[in-house]
Amino acid sequence: MSSFMASRPDGAICLFGAPFDSTVSFRPGSRFGPGAIRDASHSLETFSPYQMADLEDCSFMDRGDLELPFGDPNPALVLIEEAAQEIVSAGKIPFLLGGEHLVTLGAIRAVARVCPDLQVIHVDAHADLRDDYLGQRLSHATVMRRVVDLLGPGSIRHIGIRSCTRQEHEFVVEHCCLPEEFSLETGKRPCYLTCDLDILDPSVLPGTGTPEPGGWSFQELTDMLVSIIQRVHIVGIDMVELAPQLDPTGVSAVVAAKVVRECLIALDNGMKRHL
Repeated sequence: MSSFMASRPDGAICLFGAPFDSTVSFRPGSRFGPGAIRDASHSLETFSPYQMADLEDCSFMDRGDLELPFGDPNPALVLIEEAAQEIVSAGKIPFLLGGEHLVTLGAIRAVARVCPDLQVIHVDAHADLRDDYLGQRLSHATVMRRVVDLLGPGSIRHIGIRSCTRQEHEFVVEHCCLPEEFSLETGKRPCYLTCDLDILDPSVLPGTGTPEPGGWSFQELTDMLVSIIQRVHIVGIDMVELAPQLDPTGVSAVVAAKVVRECLIALDNGMKRHL
């Protein structure tokens, strides 16, 4: 068995971690998520019986974690954006491991510079569409609102949302695309896929900062992510909000690592189909 660290130096998919959680509003600790996913990956076989493919045959690399300052999120977002920009400029797909969900904004800024018609697929329990949270416009609770500010109305497809404010719901109806509209532009526009692991039910993944009852199973999530990756043109992806210390069993980190494994294999299969 090998970990995600056992990757190719010239891989076409590039993992990198953003250990940052300075704006978390409930339970901190997602800054430990990237390292925990790598550690848990040692427990996994590289072969996926779901996709009948092996991670050892996939073209991916791991650049490790960024060194990010605490406190003000702006410097951290700049460093994340610069790292993602370097990856995209090299013709690779950035695969960001969070960290809190705000880290997504840095990666999307970089990808959007190369892909001005970018659309975002947002898999999450929460809408993350507040205009501000406790007076702060940069927060894990506002990240998708900042993405709309950056890319414009209609740029986000929300999937799995089961918690939001009244104002967020009204904003979705007016400015965002509903799930049933997802297939309209399948395969045409470049897509950034962001997945908050609290989409999973807390019984499956309790190790997250803001658990939300009524969530998905592991199989439902992996089936959805693999289906999306197979159907659309993915130019960037992230997996965020694992807070491993909140689950003393260690199971949450293993679940997250297995989701990452399936996404890596699906991305690699997709690239091979387009050769």
